[in-house]
Order: sequence, then structure tokens, then C-alpha cells
Amino acid sequence: MRTIRTKQFQVLTDIDMAWDFLVEMYNIALSEGKESIKAPFFEYALTSAWMNKNYLYLSRFWLEEDLVVGFVFYENLTDIYFVLRPGYEELAEEMVVYAKDAFYEWNGEKNFMFSKGQKELMEAAEKNGYRLAYIDKTHVLDMTKAELNFELPEGFHFVKPKDVDPVKLARCTWKGFNEWELGPFLDWDVPNDRSDWTPHKSYTDVISNIMAPPPHFKDEYDVIIANEEGDYVCYSGMWWVPENGLAYMEPLCTIPEYAHRGLAAAALTVHYRRFKEMGGKLLTGGGSEFYKKIGYDVEEYSWVYKKA
Repeated sequence: MRTIRTKQFQVLTDIDMAWDFLVEMYNIALSEGKESIKAPFFEYALTSAWMNKNYLYLSRFWLEEDLVVGFVFYENLTDIYFVLRPGYEELAEEMVVYAKDAFYEWNGEKNFMFSKGQKELMEAAEKNGYRLAYIDKTHVLDMTKAELNFELPEGFHFVKPKDVDPVKLARCTWKGFNEWELGPFLDWDVPNDRSDWTPHKSYTDVISNIMAPPPHFKDEYDVIIANEEGDYVCYSGMWWVPENGLAYMEPLCTIPEYAHRGLAAAALTVHYRRFKEMGGKLLTGGGSEFYKKIGYDVEEYSWVYKKA
């Protein structure tokens, strides 16, 4: 009879445990025609300034002796993710019940996020009063079958990693993601303790990744594009997981006034060429149809369950 124990996630000691488990489960899932959470997905959130880390203690491992067999965690406060080792499907309901009881609802929202092939976990969610709300789609490039071939438009240049200006990069990401909603990039150098996202937090997110990068991240793989004046106008972050042959793109932004000029496609082409040579198999994208238009040929899905 198996002896299963649980362990709450501790950020100072368990980040490698989580990474190694997610890397292993991803390979197993692909070999079985299924899908699983990609390791950089968790670490990127965990090491980003935007993530609320006050409730990380709720994330939990299931272990048989020292072998991790299950993991439940959140990325943002409303979305709960599940990873379960094949052969331990009897733990599915226990994991779902734990997530149902332990994690909080925020503004009435708590979503269970499942990957292709997680049949037992979906059934356990339904047994506990959750129902499929919608299916989320993301685009992926199979580098063994498809290719990207977009050159950088005239008037722009790539920025070498050693020459990156953190203020320019923070301004680029702010304009690409936040300015339309939160206003201009002002007071980035003024610390504040506000709970909402601010230019200073955006800058902190950038400078912390440069000075103290996540353990499995290398900024040498990032692609930054500048205009003739030297302003950064497009940025694509990149994680490389050689064990999975996985090039994980996160994040990607182009500032609005430079949209539709082929900059993002050129940045992704740089990723494709680099990791194709390194033995890469998959290059991730996002949910936008932009990725399909430039040649991304695989669709992956997440099944989102909500309380009925």
C-alpha cells in the first residue's frame, strides 16, 4: 500500500523541486499525446513583481517518499493549476477537494485550470460541483515541421543583451501592456506601496530580472528591438528548457504606435532560428490569431472549470 504525504510549497527551498517535476511531467504528457503545465509558466509568475505571493503557502505537493507525484498551485489568485503523475490518479479527488477548500475565491472567482488528458481531475472537479465554463486556446510552433522567416524591417535594430537599458525596457513593456489603461510611464523611480500596478513596479520587475534573474532564466535569449532613435519598441522574453526541447516565450509586447510593422514576427524568428539550431522542438506563443497568421501550426487548450 502506498504511503502518500503532503508538503506545502516553500519558495526558498522548493523552486527546483517544482521545476524538475514540471519538466518531467511535460515530457511524459507529450509521450502520451497529452499536455501539461510548462515549467517556465510557474517560475515566470513566481519571480515576477505582478504576482501576489501572499498565498504561496497554499500551494501543495503530494509525495511518495521523496518522489513528487502531484502539485497544486496558483498563478494569479483566481486560477488554480493541477499536475498529477501518471499512475497516481487515485489522488485526483483529494487534490481537487484540497483546492476547493484551501484556495480563496476572489470577487467570486475561483477557476480550476486543466490540461489535455487530465480526465480524472476533470471528473473529480465535476463531482465536487464544478462545471466546464470555457476552453482557452494558445498557439505553439512545432519547430520540427514549421518555420518562421521574417526579417527585421528597415529602420530598426536588435539590442545586444549586455547593452540593455532597464529604464528603456520598462518603458517598452509599460507602453506595450499598460499605458492604454493605466496612463503614461511616469515616476518610475519613485518607490510606492500601492497595491495596483505602477511604473515603478514595472521598472522593479525589469531591474530585478537583470540583477537577480530567476534560477532557470537567461536574459541572453531575450530579443529587444529599438528604433533609429534608440527607443525600445518591441520585447520578447524567452526561457529555454533543453530537457523538453521547449522554447517558452514570455512575455511579448510591441508598443502600439509600432504595431503591425512585422517587429514581433521578426523577434520570434530570432527565437526560432536560435533554438532550432539548439535542438528545439516547440516554440510557444499565445492566444492571439497573430501567431497562426505567421505560421504557428499547433493549438493547445486549457479546460477552465468554475463552480456551478
